[in-house]
Amino acid sequence: MTVILFDGVCNFCNSTINYVLDHDGGRHQFASLQSAFGQQLLLKHHRSPNDFDTVLLYEEGRLYEKSDAVLRIARHVKGWQWLWFFRFLPLFIRNGIYQVMARNRYSWFGKRESCRLPSPEERCRFVE
Repeated sequence: MTVILFDGVCNFCNSTINYVLDHDGGRHQFASLQSAFGQQLLLKHHRSPNDFDTVLLYEEGRLYEKSDAVLRIARHVKGWQWLWFFRFLPLFIRNGIYQVMARNRYSWFGKRESCRLPSPEERCRFVE
């Protein structure tokens, strides 16, 4: 199972998930970090249940975060595969750029009052 866990109230995160849904060839499943599945996974991996500052990728029993998660997701998304090249940058640079984006995402892109609800067509790709 490959699941992308994202901040369900973040407008930027939701727009990104919409793009991935349309361009990943059905590879990924999705869950908001605020969902029951997201909360259980955070606790299982000894993370704070309020840790919404990073996208997480749960793949083959392993949890990837920040730029590692983004790059692993991007390599399977049409139009984003070129981003995989950035894996060669040192982690502190990649995560530094990621942190600037994560820290400012609400002020730059806004925030929703509630988590994203998948359409009936998308429901099978979301983990409950």
